[in-house]
Amino acid sequence: MTHPHSERELCDAAVPLYTEALREGGVRRDRLTAAPCLLDMALLRPDPDDPQWLRAVPPSAALAHLLLPITREIHERVRLTTLLADSLAPLAAVPSADPNLSITVLEGVPRIKSALREASAAATSEILTAQPGGNRTKEAMEQGLRNSLAAIERGARLRHVYQHPARYSPHLKEYLTRVPADRLEVRTVEQTVERLIIIDREVALIPADPDRTTALEIRHPGLVTYLVQVYDVLWAQGTPLTEQLTAPAPRAPVTQVQRGIARLLVEGTSDEVVARRMGISVRTCRSHIAKLMQALNASTRTHLGALLARSGLADPQPPQPPGTP
Repeated sequence: MTHPHSERELCDAAVPLYTEALREGGVRRDRLTAAPCLLDMALLRPDPDDPQWLRAVPPSAALAHLLLPITREIHERVRLTTLLADSLAPLAAVPSADPNLSITVLEGVPRIKSALREASAAATSEILTAQPGGNRTKEAMEQGLRNSLAAIERGARLRHVYQHPARYSPHLKEYLTRVPADRLEVRTVEQTVERLIIIDREVALIPADPDRTTALEIRHPGLVTYLVQVYDVLWAQGTPLTEQLTAPAPRAPVTQVQRGIARLLVEGTSDEVVARRMGISVRTCRSHIAKLMQALNASTRTHLGALLARSGLADPQPPQPPGTP
């Protein structure tokens, strides 16, 4: 079946027909001629007892099915970004004949801060940042404030992505009171890529070593465009700071943070990597893992992995519609 629109959207004829199917339990198959996308998107399924009748799939179940490939795509983009960052550091040492030095190694925190300050002061349109971790230090936020105000003075707008724990940082709250609200948008995510700063979609800065004392300044148009696309995927995944995070289901035995940890554990991720990607300490991470073991009555870590895979706790959670309690 074909239809003149995206495979991830409903046509005008599909909405009322799906509404009718939900109310009546289903519709006859011959009614599907005007809206084949209902079957393509698995919103209707054949009735095993009557081949001429199509049963309605509940929206919550259909949504989880439709979001699964999107969630996988986001995770794959994040994984590829990490691989790219790991690959660029050794490549940066290769001599280049490019007079514009499209990839520059910045060694030492002072030089990194200086390059960031200069690039921010020259910004005229947009600065995009992704910051891992939850506890934003006072020094980092004050330096960020100076860079942000310098960019805003030249007409730039700002978009920041933090991890969910940053919502409770007093230094971030102070920063937000000092930046014009109409020039700034902030979202938070459960997991994020390593630190990423993109200025005017012309220059990007990423860490080049684990302790972030060396950075890469990237001006190659193709690489910068790729990093902007990665950022846009991360941004779409985020929750605006002005909105509350989705609460766990009533009487759920685990929190949303523990669900995120569960998803990473099922993938075979080590405690240290889980902690880094969740923006928490290794000690806190292991405390959450202990609570997961207690909630599922797991006897060993291997047992916990098997129980998580069967329990559904590691499955992607569909977003809740606005107004959902």
